[in-house]
Amino acid sequence: MERFPELAAEVVRLKVDVIVASGNPAIIALKKATQNIPVVMTVVADPVGAGFIASLARPGGNITGLTNIAEQLSGKRLELLKEINPKIAKVAVFRNPTIPTHTNLWKETLDASQALALTVLPVDIRATDEIERAFDAIMKEHVEALIVLPQPVTTTNQQIVELAAKNRLTAMYPFADDVELGGLMAYGSSRTDLWRRAAVNVDKILKGAKPGDRCPSSSRKSSSSSSISELPNRLASAFLPTCWRERIG
Repeated sequence: MERFPELAAEVVRLKVDVIVASGNPAIIALKKATQNIPVVMTVVADPVGAGFIASLARPGGNITGLTNIAEQLSGKRLELLKEINPKIAKVAVFRNPTIPTHTNLWKETLDASQALALTVLPVDIRATDEIERAFDAIMKEHVEALIVLPQPVTTTNQQIVELAAKNRLTAMYPFADDVELGGLMAYGSSRTDLWRRAAVNVDKILKGAKPGDRCPSSSRKSSSSSSISELPNRLASAFLPTCWRERIG
């Protein structure tokens, strides 16, 4: 993330027609680097709260695109954790306090935990060198499960996937990419859908549409993924959530 300002400035110097970028830190850097080149955002949380656009109805400026925020994702992640492992009582949540939307996601998670009689433990991670210490801390707290909120430092991170497996944590990730690395399961907005629709935005802008006139929207799809199918059949059957058993049954 430290190189985003440098990379944003380099792209702007190339005088491209449109820039497509993923994640809040990248959009922050681009917003500072240019007010003229159209920017199409993908996998971005709360663009209004982050100050990228004026409003969803009238974004204004040079930024438009899609947000990966969908209602009730935090509650659904906790529900799936509880369903796959009914014995869990304490869940760690990896978050980044410098990302404004993580404050809202944490509040949603905290609210949902009360209905499920779960204790949730916030663990702040701002850089990759904090990951191992974070795992040491949560294991001392005897957590049984983990939720990883989406951010560049922790998303699709092999070290996190391996440490979660090593410590036998029931882990929930934000995207299917994490499952492809060996993570247990993921639930979140469909990144495939977000990128496909970003291409539509690019096409419209190249044909003359103004980004400030195009209302940003969220993904129409949420996706769930699991690597549980790779477990022995009897073990997979014991832990596979009801929604997935029905889907493949």
